[in-house]
Amino acid sequence: MIKILKYSFYDLMRSRWSYIYFLFYLALGFILLFLNQDVSKAVITLLNIIIVLTPLIGTLFGVMYFYNSKEFTELLLAQPIKRSNIFVGQYLGISLSLSLSLVVGLGIPFLAYGLFQSAEIFNFFSLLLIGAMLSFIFVALAFNLALYFDDKIKGFGLAIITWLFFAVIYDGLFLITMLMFDDYPLDKFALGATIFNPIDLSRILIILKLDISALLGYTGAVFQDFFGTSFGLFFSLVLLSLWIILPLLLIVVKSKRKDF
Repeated sequence: MIKILKYSFYDLMRSRWSYIYFLFYLALGFILLFLNQDVSKAVITLLNIIIVLTPLIGTLFGVMYFYNSKEFTELLLAQPIKRSNIFVGQYLGISLSLSLSLVVGLGIPFLAYGLFQSAEIFNFFSLLLIGAMLSFIFVALAFNLALYFDDKIKGFGLAIITWLFFAVIYDGLFLITMLMFDDYPLDKFALGATIFNPIDLSRILIILKLDISALLGYTGAVFQDFFGTSFGLFFSLVLLSLWIILPLLLIVVKSKRKDF
């Protein structure tokens, strides 16, 4: 598995798309710091970009790599290698390469600006951690879709729909529900609904760390009471970890049963 991980990692790091992804975040970091001259404002702006862009890139890269390397995967399957080792190795290689591009691309401009002398250093590293976790989550979801659907068009289409659902549609349905039942106490419902969307969970965590939870209104106070505590932070990180582990287990199970 380690050998397959290394191959997938180096293969993607040589890809021009990885360089484009890295250069995008590198340029974005320098531009934001040049325009804002304030690390706190730059982190808030990055939040809105990373929360949407990182899942999209992870989903597209995961599906694209799986389908493009299908012949190589079939060659590996003909060898005395566990199926789980093959697919988990490929998954980890993709996720690590995307996370590295994100961390290094944003880390260079912020370190050059003097991040270690800023009070926002913890918030910035929290943002990078959550961005990396979102990469792992959505690459795993993309791998599952590609394993279930052999048709490239169907796989790509469902991958885009999956990202669109978590990034846009879920929030719309959540807002409509809150408006329709605004006469009822929806505190527990709001907390529960957040658990089922890793993008919303990540966004709320960063917003609370940036002390701008007032933007969420009354619901923000509820989130602050729960996610703002040490237990809430630990619980939310455990939930994000489960969003990684459960799809990864599905990859292992499906790969053992799938006929290539």
